[in-house]
Amino acid sequence: MTDALNSYIFYEIAALLVLAASVGFVGLMLRQPLIVSFIAVGILAGPSVLDIARSDIQIDLLAELGIAVLLFLVGLKLDLNMVRTLGPVALLTGLGQVAFTTIFGFLIGLALGFGWVTSLYIAVALTFSSTIIIVKLLTDKRELGSLHGRIALGFLIVQDLVVVMAMIVLSAIGVGAGQDGAWTEVLAVFGYGALMLVAVGLFIRYLADPLVQRLSRSPELLVSFAIGWAAMLAALGHYLGFGKELGGLLAGVSLASTPFREAIAARLASLRDFLLLFFFIALGASLDLSVLGASVFAALIFSAFVLIGNPLIVLAIMGAMGYRKRTGFLAGLTVAQISEFSLIFMAMGVSIGHVSDEALGLVTLVGLITIAASTYMITYSHQLYDRVEPVLGVFERASAGAMEDRSEAPTRAHDVIVFGLGRYGMAISRELAEQGQRVLGVDFNPVAVRFARDQGMDVVYGDATDPEFLAHLPLSNVRWAVSAVPEHDTGITHDDPRRALVLALRQLGFAGKVAVAVHNDRTGEAMRLAGADLVLRPFQDAATQAARLVMDGTARPAIADVTDPEGQRDLAS
Repeated sequence: MTDALNSYIFYEIAALLVLAASVGFVGLMLRQPLIVSFIAVGILAGPSVLDIARSDIQIDLLAELGIAVLLFLVGLKLDLNMVRTLGPVALLTGLGQVAFTTIFGFLIGLALGFGWVTSLYIAVALTFSSTIIIVKLLTDKRELGSLHGRIALGFLIVQDLVVVMAMIVLSAIGVGAGQDGAWTEVLAVFGYGALMLVAVGLFIRYLADPLVQRLSRSPELLVSFAIGWAAMLAALGHYLGFGKELGGLLAGVSLASTPFREAIAARLASLRDFLLLFFFIALGASLDLSVLGASVFAALIFSAFVLIGNPLIVLAIMGAMGYRKRTGFLAGLTVAQISEFSLIFMAMGVSIGHVSDEALGLVTLVGLITIAASTYMITYSHQLYDRVEPVLGVFERASAGAMEDRSEAPTRAHDVIVFGLGRYGMAISRELAEQGQRVLGVDFNPVAVRFARDQGMDVVYGDATDPEFLAHLPLSNVRWAVSAVPEHDTGITHDDPRRALVLALRQLGFAGKVAVAVHNDRTGEAMRLAGADLVLRPFQDAATQAARLVMDGTARPAIADVTDPEGQRDLAS
């Protein structure tokens, strides 16, 4: 059976997808985090069990593309204000955690009887946390944009820079370049990084907006461009020596200032999840279970150190800087595991001859334990905090909260979101604004978006039928969501876009009220059943208002005509 699967790569990939779906379903029934199920798929498909995943090159290629897309989407959420406000805490926390883990991990290694070289390798390997896994977990929980999520992302980037330098030094030693050659390579990487930052800055300043504006006329082309841009900068980052992760991140940052970032993120979310499946398969398949047995005791000690020690040092550093214990605790949980780079780092040590296969097996087992345990810790982080909160007071200063107040990026709250900016939607938006309401407009037509922005309106580009896009909107303080979307508009579903919007808002837990514009009673009843609070009948409502004005004999002050941009569709007659 195995030979048949490996005779044609399509059979192998099909088997992996079926296995992933099956194990994922079992994990869902057992209420296990999906990442744990996917790692289990990799172990089952690897050489230690079923030995299905043999096409290492193809699987690794898909995994690396998934990493590029994931970090690209992370970069889309970054802005210069976040970097400016969170830079100091990210740098101090990241470097402090690396120093703490290296020093005490080294001492633990010596205490367990390992040589100083092996202890140093293990200690350095334990400092790396998995950016990929953490970003995936925080994204699933919709906490990547929270304060602790943004701080965690900051010090994970610092860790990635440390990873790059450690790999370069180790590689240089391995080829006999010596320490001087290693530092030359480090300086070269930083030089290339500075040049790439300058290039990205120029792209943001002069090209990003007009280029994406034109591409947005074809949503499919916009998605293709985003994937290609992420892959190109990830490849360039890898070629210049600072890693495809940071290259993909910069690709996202370069488009973060455009008004189309939320739509791009929503369209790429499913592709990201599909490709990351292969990352976890590759990670699980790389684990050699045959070398793990002799290292169980030491692995448990090191795992306890990572699971407890790393979060505590992050909590202590952030507490000393004035952050609340809750923020420090939630951010600290993100470093309670080691990374796939830890295994690569140890494998390089084995190839050079500095450490043995047993040391690699030890770090592999630590990786299995900490990744699985930290996944549960992050998934149930708020419940865990509630249990340990009484003993965390020692990590919080009396003035805690001052740093959080300064770190929170100012965001403008909105009272009403209007979906669809044709004549009717723009007229509603204008009337609401004149009544003192803070209105946010949403439309999938880039011409309409540009027109509304020119009128001074807050507006975002996006598909009202896409739940991923809706999940990124600032819904928490919104009192009304108004749909002026045409019935036969373009969306990612074939359902009536107004009904799809109402259902998606309710599934996201939107607590405000929803108003929907329709043209007949049958459609209106369908909207009410879907969860709409108010059904608007534009022509009937206008006729009723006109009749009242005529019968009352009152003259309403004339207002300027509400126009719409060329090519923007309005409600169908």
